[in-house]
Amino acid sequence: MTDTQPQGSGVNPGLRNLAIIAHVDHGKTTLVDQLLRQSGSFREGQQVAERAMDSNDLERERGITILAKCTSVAWGDLRLNIVDTPGHADFGGEVERILSMVDGALLLVDAAEGPMPQTKFVLAKALKRGLAPIVVINKADKPDARPFEVQDEVFDLFAALGADERQLDFPTLFASAKQGWAVADLESSRESLTPLFDLIVQQVPAPQVEHEAPFAMLATTLESDPFVGRILTGRIHSGVASVNMPVRALSRNGELLEEARLTKLLAFRGLQRVPVERAEAGDIVAVAGLAKPTVADTLAAPGVEIPLPAEPIDPPTLAMTFSVNDSPLAGREGDKLTSRMIRDRLLREAEGNVALRIRETDDKDAFEVAGRGELQLGVLIETLRREGFELSISRPRVLFKEEGGQRLEPLEEVTVDVDEEFSGAVVEKVSQRKGELTEMRPSGGGKQRLVFLAPARGLIGYHGEFLTDTRGTGVMNRVFHGYTPYKGPISGRRSGVLISNSDGNAVAYALWNLEERGVLFVEPGTPLYLGMVIGENSRPGDLEVNPTKAKQLSNVRASGKDDAIKLTPPRRMSLEQALAYIEDDELVEVTPQSIRLRKRLLDPHERKRWEKKRAAEAV
Repeated sequence: MTDTQPQGSGVNPGLRNLAIIAHVDHGKTTLVDQLLRQSGSFREGQQVAERAMDSNDLERERGITILAKCTSVAWGDLRLNIVDTPGHADFGGEVERILSMVDGALLLVDAAEGPMPQTKFVLAKALKRGLAPIVVINKADKPDARPFEVQDEVFDLFAALGADERQLDFPTLFASAKQGWAVADLESSRESLTPLFDLIVQQVPAPQVEHEAPFAMLATTLESDPFVGRILTGRIHSGVASVNMPVRALSRNGELLEEARLTKLLAFRGLQRVPVERAEAGDIVAVAGLAKPTVADTLAAPGVEIPLPAEPIDPPTLAMTFSVNDSPLAGREGDKLTSRMIRDRLLREAEGNVALRIRETDDKDAFEVAGRGELQLGVLIETLRREGFELSISRPRVLFKEEGGQRLEPLEEVTVDVDEEFSGAVVEKVSQRKGELTEMRPSGGGKQRLVFLAPARGLIGYHGEFLTDTRGTGVMNRVFHGYTPYKGPISGRRSGVLISNSDGNAVAYALWNLEERGVLFVEPGTPLYLGMVIGENSRPGDLEVNPTKAKQLSNVRASGKDDAIKLTPPRRMSLEQALAYIEDDELVEVTPQSIRLRKRLLDPHERKRWEKKRAAEAV
């Protein structure tokens, strides 16, 4: 056979493929845990970590799903392949690919918070693919739960996203993933997740397959294994896969990439990947044995010439420059320092993460990395530093688009939940950043929900200011909305920074004298160098200071001179906060143990020359 035309179509009745989609922290990984437990996937007494699907260290620490992962549970005579998808739009590249593998979806919504921006983002993708989601209103046992209001809000969201009549007629269950129950009626007894299992079997259609057509499968995720090489996961579109069968890999445009044999065929059983000899159309499997194909490529039988259609991925909206760490402290903590190592690692990351785009700059020691948002790029940087890399990272900048001779910039929908007393400050600050208030309503408990449409570049660096303005009580969520005509210049950080004018270790006496100048980022004993940012100036403009100056010792004694020095604790910045804080002439130095802020040009004379040149160009 020379193409993928069906020779006999039908369904695979023993399978159901579904994705679980939700906003960050609405409980989908906890729900998957309970589905695994109640289906008997764990033997009695087996020790299983909480949130077992969050296998990545970063996922466990942050409490979010970053990588899409598959699992499989048996229910009666059926096998349910369940995909846990990321709940954050920054990892939307994962979401779009995963939805191509499934026939149904479970939409999980918090019974108190209701639909949030990321819910809207993932749901829009699911509806566009024609999926008819089952709605599960989770955490219905919480004291502040409002399940029926949330159900109405979900319906309104479906309608706003253009759902058809079939999708609008969604079934709803009320649940507590943590306690392991789901019910159609809150008055009925709360025993188990059996009503959810039964609803999945009824509502999620069996996969449509082409039994007699040649084998064809679309690769949707990629990972590397030190023993078997590349492992590609996807859904078998047609035919049968078996170990040792010859296959060919086709790119999205039909180009032949490689011909090889399937050395391993792995099926999902609970949390395990189990080797199998054979897999049929409709099943989700992982295969090994090929060295060149990547995400969105087609694996098929030797006679197949036409690749399977692959979903286009939304373009990146934000870019940073990753460069070699050239500070005086370089090489003390990391072991991966050269531009070649950084380049190879970034290209390897871009193979599996199709939402990333890597470009070499004119400076051979620097690479432009473009992605969906600060969180996605922050997770990549955190991963690299844990692997031993040292990097210098530039301030994030948005990627503009030219259309019809007009300059367009990314626009984000920002949802803010804040105490009423702080809402005025939030509206004022977002307005200064060219944001427009589109909705304002009470959300219960003395809080207000504000919805803005704001340019993405105006929100860079705002989150820290937002937490200060709301005394740490505000919650802000952002999601890409679209493109809008360029909105003009936006003022950046208002205060300057304190810059070290010498090398050495920070001294308590010097820091004590500098406290009146602003907020410090370092503590006594911290290694410093010329051009390193050690604090925030209390006034506009940068100030060069000497934090290594020790107290002059003499034999003269005076009252009060030898009092113990008491310092205010320094401001500690996370990686994301540091990236959002810096300006265009500054960098974040990232090593396995430290995050430092520095000026791009360390020498003060070079900085002055650069500022004069920039001022002349502005005129």
